[in-house]
This record gives sequence, C-alpha cells and structure tokens, in this order.
Amino acid sequence: MTADRIPDGAVLLLGGRSEVARRLAPGRDVILAARRPEYLDEQIALLREAGATGVFPIAFDADRTDEHAAFLAEVADRFGRIGVAVVAFGILGDQTRAEEDPQHAVQIAQTDYVAQVSILLGLAKLLRAQDPRDGERGAIIAFSSVAGVRVRKANFVYGSTKAGLDGFVQGFTDALHGSGVRVLLARPGFIVGAMTRDLMASGVQQAPFSRTAPQVAEATVHALRRRRRAVWIPGVLRPLYAGLRFVPQALWRRMPR
Repeated sequence: MTADRIPDGAVLLLGGRSEVARRLAPGRDVILAARRPEYLDEQIALLREAGATGVFPIAFDADRTDEHAAFLAEVADRFGRIGVAVVAFGILGDQTRAEEDPQHAVQIAQTDYVAQVSILLGLAKLLRAQDPRDGERGAIIAFSSVAGVRVRKANFVYGSTKAGLDGFVQGFTDALHGSGVRVLLARPGFIVGAMTRDLMASGVQQAPFSRTAPQVAEATVHALRRRRRAVWIPGVLRPLYAGLRFVPQALWRRMPR
C-alpha cells in the first residue's frame, strides 16, 4: 500500500456541490446527494468533464435526521462500495437575525451540528460494514472552520456549531482508529465562494488568508492522499490561532468578523 492513496470506491458527496468531488472524480462514480437533485445539471456536467465514470444525483435532506439511516441503506444498496464520503452541506445563517429569532439560531445549529453528527455516525457504520481493501474500508471528509477554534461575537451562532463539530470529529476520529475507516477534518479560514457571497455584498471585508473554494479543495484532497487527520487551510492559520487562544477576552470581543 503506497503512502499516497485514496480508498477504492465511489465518491458520496453530501451537499450536491463541492470542488473536492471534482478532484476525486477521475475514474470513479460520484453520487450527488442534495435536497434538490434536479438542479444539479451544471455540477453533473463538470464532474463528467473531470473524468467521473458515472454521476448519480439522489435526494437527501440533511435536516431530516430521522431519514438518514434509510438514505444510507439506499446508497449502499444502489451504489455498492463507497470510497470517500464528503460531508459538504451547511449554512452560514444570519447572526443578526439569529439574535432576534431563536428559531433561526436553532436552524443553524440543526444543519451545521445536529445533522452533521447524525450523518457522520451513519457513515461510520456504513463504511465499517465494507470489506477492507489494502487495509482500508473507506474515508470521511468533514469540514469544520477556524470560526470554531475561538468563537467571535460577530458570528457566535455559526462559530459555536463549528466548535462543537470540531470537538465531535476529533473524538469520532479516535473512536474509529484501527477500524479501517479514516477521517479527515478540514479547518479552512474564510472561503471566497457561494456561502460568503452575500456576506461580502453586505459590506463584510474579506478576511486575511482567505482562500477560494478550488484552493480549499486542492489542500483537502492533498491531505486525504497523505492520510492526514486534520488540515488547516491555509497552514499559516494553525500557529496563528494557537496564539489567538491567549488573546485576553477584553481584546477578543473587539475583534472584527
């Protein structure tokens, strides 16, 4: 088994759109799981162009956690072996609205934490049931954020979900050690892309060390190939946030977004 390897099997993309899937697509089937799979024509074309052997859209509502087990059973029955599962769904939400409307805050927490916990545990069960190939049963990519390393007042609802998810995935990874299922935790900084487009349009400045979605995908897939457990994107954020942990609270609360 070489050091630079991605587990055999199809790519399961939970969220429907991701640059990561394009980089994993060559020579593999890709399953696009999204709430509205009928609107994925552009993504399907891009994946076929990238070299996917087949692209299969399938309905998936992340917030319907009671349906996750049945959904994953259907995936296993229809598509067979999953090599890599990419958990790429989530919402940024509106911090100002969340402070005035607790139900909006709950929706952010539901999608960005509760639903993630549910599907990650389900994926672990699915992959552990697969026969090992070269000692591996499959891999899971989960996306945290530096927003969860030390939560700021400007986005504390979203940041708190990432803090919880980050801690969950760390323990989740340790629990799967030796099972043949590996987990990669990606911690990107500010991503210039669809999720932050409205944020920047509202006047929020692009953060230092920002990266585009393709740059995040490139770093994530490289880390997966190298069997890393976690990747900071860009890498400079790791020592930076190690220092920011020690910033006094009186100064931290003045930090901009």
